[in-house]
Amino acid sequence: MPTLTITQALFDQIVAHARADHPDEACGVVAGPVGQGRPERFVPMLNAARSPTFYEFDSQDLLKLYRDMDDRDEEPVIIYHSHTATEAYPSRTDIAYANEPGAHYVLVSTADSDEVGPFQFRSYQILEGEVTEEDVKVVEAY
Repeated sequence: MPTLTITQALFDQIVAHARADHPDEACGVVAGPVGQGRPERFVPMLNAARSPTFYEFDSQDLLKLYRDMDDRDEEPVIIYHSHTATEAYPSRTDIAYANEPGAHYVLVSTADSDEVGPFQFRSYQILEGEVTEEDVKVVEAY
């Protein structure tokens, strides 16, 4: 089974963003060096839809992010968003919009959580409409 290896610090930042934007869905990217598959730079994004059931990257923000990653020789290693009322599993819309074949798609569900309560943190690979869940390994450092 494929595995996403992520630092505790990045894990905590993604969860904190999901909780902060609740009840709207949070979204963002964790960039890393091209070809390494190692998430390093946390980039929280604005949910342009400002919706509890849907997320959408602002097109200008996304263009800026891709130019920035290009300048830094980075690629999106993790694309994350939260589900505020359902489990951490990709919706049909999430699957349809998954267009980074090498990325890990992380979902955090804040449906049953409060500031300190339980949450789901799950990672998937999504290729041509096929969803494969992967293990998540949290480490102190790479």
